[in-house]
Amino acid sequence: MIKLRKTLHRAIAMLGAAIAVSSAAAQDGEPPRLNTNEAYIAELARSHRLAIDDPMAVFAYVLGSLPARVKVYPTENHYYFSFDLNGIRYAGNIKLDARLRAEGKVVFSYYEDRAAWLEDTEGTARVLGLSDGVTVEQLEPLAYRVSHGQKSVVFALNDLSQIKPPAAALAPNDQFIGPIFDESGIRFFLVFNARLKLFHYILDETVRPADVFVPAPVGDGRILIGKRTGFAVYRDQHRDRKILIGVYHGNVVANNYLDGPFDQMPDNFIDGDTFRQAILAVAPNLKGRINRYGSFADDGRFAVVPYMAYRSPKDLAIFDRCATSRRIPAERYAACLALPLEGSHGANARPLAMQHYAR
Repeated sequence: MIKLRKTLHRAIAMLGAAIAVSSAAAQDGEPPRLNTNEAYIAELARSHRLAIDDPMAVFAYVLGSLPARVKVYPTENHYYFSFDLNGIRYAGNIKLDARLRAEGKVVFSYYEDRAAWLEDTEGTARVLGLSDGVTVEQLEPLAYRVSHGQKSVVFALNDLSQIKPPAAALAPNDQFIGPIFDESGIRFFLVFNARLKLFHYILDETVRPADVFVPAPVGDGRILIGKRTGFAVYRDQHRDRKILIGVYHGNVVANNYLDGPFDQMPDNFIDGDTFRQAILAVAPNLKGRINRYGSFADDGRFAVVPYMAYRSPKDLAIFDRCATSRRIPAERYAACLALPLEGSHGANARPLAMQHYAR
């Protein structure tokens, strides 16, 4: 069954990563930020007061804790945060949704951060607008002032409008959908192969990736895994590009910053109806049910997940076997580097080129 996404998103409990608002402004060449266990424990030991069951009280706290201007890096326009309250880690985001912000609204979500040893608790998600005392004012094409009470914060969205993939990274039938800036800090190009009807996330190497990719202990060296993110990419044999083929299963379960780019579509940069038409080419049964962003009326969203949730690097060997197989026609090579959007994405998944029903 095609996987659908919901609007309630998350942030990982990583010390300093979400609470250090100023760190994003650090200049190149400066020493790295030092996080200490002492500071972590001192923060946990403090007693705090916050009406956690009151969404507006939590929103006021979050907005009030931010500086006058912040940068929203992820391309689905989520500003992630986390905080500790009396022994519990909470996470959430303020989302400047591409459709709702034009209506003067934002989406505010928060929840107890996920832990593998506990059942998930129900979070809170609210669309906030004028009736809640929240205003959203567009200042620039990609800058919005969000105000509540006496506090205003300008959210500067990530302007990637001039970012395009190098010509050498695209196959003749590839259509560029848009640039992606994942919350992991890794950038991709989302492309759609119109002939094979498949999506690829191509690693954006026009800038230095915020990771170090090393050869996986499988295959002939073309499979690389990020030391920090666990993202697995395949170095294309025919083109100058690396295609995302896997994310680590543990990060998917944790629902953290490293769970893959499926939840960071290039909403601000989609050209007209191109994304919807690409989705309909893969899933024609969705005609009339999704908008140009791939969203449904209930705010769920079509999930573009052509990669594996691997448990061990050995699981990724299937991509190399497919790509080097003489049984796969040359014209279907790109289908060796994408999974079907329907069905399993686990260790037993098989690339599209190896599917008996593949076109």
